[in-house]
Amino acid sequence: MKHTLSTLARFALLTTLPAFAGTTELLDVEKDQLRIGFIKLTDCAPLVIAKEKGFFEDEGLIVEVEAQANWKVLLDRVISGELDGAHMLAGQPIGATVGFGIKAEVIAPISLDYNGNAITVSNAVWEKMKPAIPKDADGKPVHPIKADSFKPIVMDAKATGKPLQFGMVFPVSTHNYELRYWLAAGGINPGFYFDPKSGEENIPGVLNGDLVISVTPPPQMPSTLEAGTIVGYCVGEPWNQQAVFKKIGVPVITDHEIWAYNPEKVFGITKAFAEKNPNTTLALTKAIIRACAWLDASPENRKEAVKILSRPNYVGADEAVIANSMTGTFEYEPGDKRAAPDFNVFFKHNASYPWASDCIWYLTQMVRWGQVKEQKPDAWYAETAKLVYRADIYEQAAKLLIKEGFFTDKDFPLGTDGYREPSTEFIDGKTYDGRKPNDYLKAFEIGLK
Repeated sequence: MKHTLSTLARFALLTTLPAFAGTTELLDVEKDQLRIGFIKLTDCAPLVIAKEKGFFEDEGLIVEVEAQANWKVLLDRVISGELDGAHMLAGQPIGATVGFGIKAEVIAPISLDYNGNAITVSNAVWEKMKPAIPKDADGKPVHPIKADSFKPIVMDAKATGKPLQFGMVFPVSTHNYELRYWLAAGGINPGFYFDPKSGEENIPGVLNGDLVISVTPPPQMPSTLEAGTIVGYCVGEPWNQQAVFKKIGVPVITDHEIWAYNPEKVFGITKAFAEKNPNTTLALTKAIIRACAWLDASPENRKEAVKILSRPNYVGADEAVIANSMTGTFEYEPGDKRAAPDFNVFFKHNASYPWASDCIWYLTQMVRWGQVKEQKPDAWYAETAKLVYRADIYEQAAKLLIKEGFFTDKDFPLGTDGYREPSTEFIDGKTYDGRKPNDYLKAFEIGLK
């Protein structure tokens, strides 16, 4: 069945994606009314845009997009079937599959973005860090800022018996692993979830740590920092820029500076949903791909997205705060706004493709910090990634969009083996090759081998 876009929708598509104007071919969807969850972060944008720009509707879907209280509630509701799918931390489907926290078959047919996070410290901590940070000719801090300047502060607090408290959003979040990566690269032990020698488990993940890392829901990060409960946090936007806006903290490093083009969020559904509703799954994936492309198509689209995301039912933060990072800049201290054209990437650089190597990176970090208790052979990483990151679904959806005229073959890495080229763009200079996860793990001084 052919579905022709309305004149208005076709005009919008022509003006925002100049090369691609197509005709949607409706699939015979098994379920046309859906509830999708999200957390109030700017990288929920692909789901919000798919709804607001009519991409879900073009696929014959009536979708309710609903904010959730926190990541645990969101995941539980997807697993129980209360939600049909959700904006998820990239580590959530992986963690569920390997049985960390909860055991369930959750898959990701599409990645939602690269980058998008930062690490923020309180003003008091920043004042202590600054003397050890190199300055440029204008007297501004030289970025990226490594954790070396933070280490003496951590160790002094630890020596007093009152270790510093730091916040992140969820145990299997990119934020947790990025924060740990940054700390460990500066010689700070963030703690472990398991000790293979003693067999001791530690649910908070602070075993033998030099500081305490705990969970705080993203929208509560600034208020928790301001209250002094934590001295810093790793979170997505707009909650780092909110700290700058309120003058309560300073973002010291973005995740793009920790690992350039790191995977961040995915669209997660249960394996059972995908198997029961294969056409619905394809239709959802098609609409989200179009939304990702729309977001990266032009600066004007980003500005429009900022206005939409600022609504109370979506992110609900000031437009100016959201725009700080969503429109190609990032502000560290008040007035120190720097170009960051790829702070948020939704489609460029094949950001929406669910790479097996991205999944495997998360698995290496789960092993490194003791969330996966046994050392695993390289084959286990590859097999697990194939179960969770469903490039087969993505490619099927992409081919339908190409057939319909919205894209061309050049827009997707079709037929890839699922592995990005080895990356050297890490703050510690290490090289990550998804085909050799155990070699990668052996390279770290801090972490389980």
